[in-house]
Amino acid sequence: MKPTAPPSLPRRTFLATTAAAATFSVLRPATVFSADANSRLAIGLIGCGGRGAWIAELFAKTGKYRLAACADYFQDRVDTVGNKHGIESARRFTGLSGYKRLLELPLDAVVIETPPYFHPQQCADAVDAGKHVFVAKPIAVDVPGCLSIGESGRRATETQRVFLVDFQTRANGHFREALARIRRGDLGRLVMVEAHYPWSSGGRDLPPANPEERLRRWYHVKALSGDFIVEQAIHALDVATWVIDADPVRALGLGGQRLRPPGSIWDHFSVNYAFANGVPLSFTCVQTIPEMRDEITCRAYGAEGYFFGDYFSEVWIRGNEPYKGGSVGNLYTDGTVTNILEFHAAIVAGRYDNPTVAPSVRSNLTAVLGREAGYLGGELTLSDLIKKGEKLEPDLRGVKA
Repeated sequence: MKPTAPPSLPRRTFLATTAAAATFSVLRPATVFSADANSRLAIGLIGCGGRGAWIAELFAKTGKYRLAACADYFQDRVDTVGNKHGIESARRFTGLSGYKRLLELPLDAVVIETPPYFHPQQCADAVDAGKHVFVAKPIAVDVPGCLSIGESGRRATETQRVFLVDFQTRANGHFREALARIRRGDLGRLVMVEAHYPWSSGGRDLPPANPEERLRRWYHVKALSGDFIVEQAIHALDVATWVIDADPVRALGLGGQRLRPPGSIWDHFSVNYAFANGVPLSFTCVQTIPEMRDEITCRAYGAEGYFFGDYFSEVWIRGNEPYKGGSVGNLYTDGTVTNILEFHAAIVAGRYDNPTVAPSVRSNLTAVLGREAGYLGGELTLSDLIKKGEKLEPDLRGVKA
C-alpha cells in the first residue's frame, strides 16, 4: 500500500531532522559555570536498582562526577548505592516522591534510571529544578509521556541545560560513521529496512502480586515498562528509525503471549511499518528460551548498497561505496561510558542543542505504535494513536509517597 500523508504533529513531537539525528560529535571542552573540562560535577541518582547502581559506578570511574545524592522507592537500594559512594544519610531519599527532595539540593545534574513510566514526570521536574538531565531509554511508555519528554528537551535547550538520552548504539563510532555515509547517499535510494530483536527468556514468572512487588519487578508490568517492545526491543527500532529518518505513518501488528502467563507482558511482536518517505520496515521481537542467541540487528537495503548493524557484533556497508566498519566491542558498557563523557563535555562546553531528544521521541513513538498495533491485531495509524493519547497508569495503591 502507498503510505498516506504524514500526520500533522506538534513541532515538539518530532523535532528530528537529518542534522539533529546525525549530530553526535564529541564535544570540545570549554569553560562554563566557572568549571573547566576537568571539573567534577555533583550529580544525583534517581533509581538505584540494578542498572542504576551499575551506571553510578561508571559515572564515578570517569573522575568527572561526584555522586552527591540518591533516591529510590526502596531503602535497601539507596543504602547500597549510598554506602558504595559515601553519600551521607541525609542525602538518601525513599518513597515515590523522594526524588523531589533530591531535586531541591544544589546539584549540577541528575541521572534517571527508574522504571520508564516515571521518566516523563521526573525529567520535567528535573528541568524545572534547573538540573542537567541524563536519562535511560526508553523515555516513556505511552504517547503523552513521549510528548512530555519532547517538551522537556525543548525547555532544557531554552533554559541552557543539557538533556541526554542514553542509547548506546548512537554513541558507537562505527554506527555513527555508517549512518553518516547513509545520509550522504552511499546506499543510494533506500528500498526497505529490517530490524530484529530475538532475546533469551526474560522470565516466565507470574506477574507481581502487590504494588511494592510491581515496583521491584516492574519489567513484567506493562504500565511501568511499556511491554518489552518498548522497554528492550526499542534498541532495534531506534537504529531502524535512525536509518529511515522519517516519521512512521502506520503499523500492522501481530503478537501475543504464548509463554508468559495472563496479566504479564507479551513475549512476541511482529510489526510491519510504513514511513512517511515510503520506506517499509519489517520488525520482529521475541523472547523464548535462555539458549537463544541474543541479537539487536538492523539491515537496510538500498539501490547501491546494503547496511548491517548489530549491537553485539559488527557494523558495515557493502555495495558501490563499501564501508569496512568493524566490531562494536562491548557496546553495552562502552556506549554508556561515551554518553557519560559527552554529557560532561556538553555541560562544560555549554552545548544545549540536545540532539538525542528528537530521535528518542521518534523511536519511542514508533515502538508504542507497534505495541498498540500488536494489541489490536491489525492496522493503526500514528495520527490515530496520538489523537487517542492513551496514558498508561499502573496500580500503585498502597505504596508510600
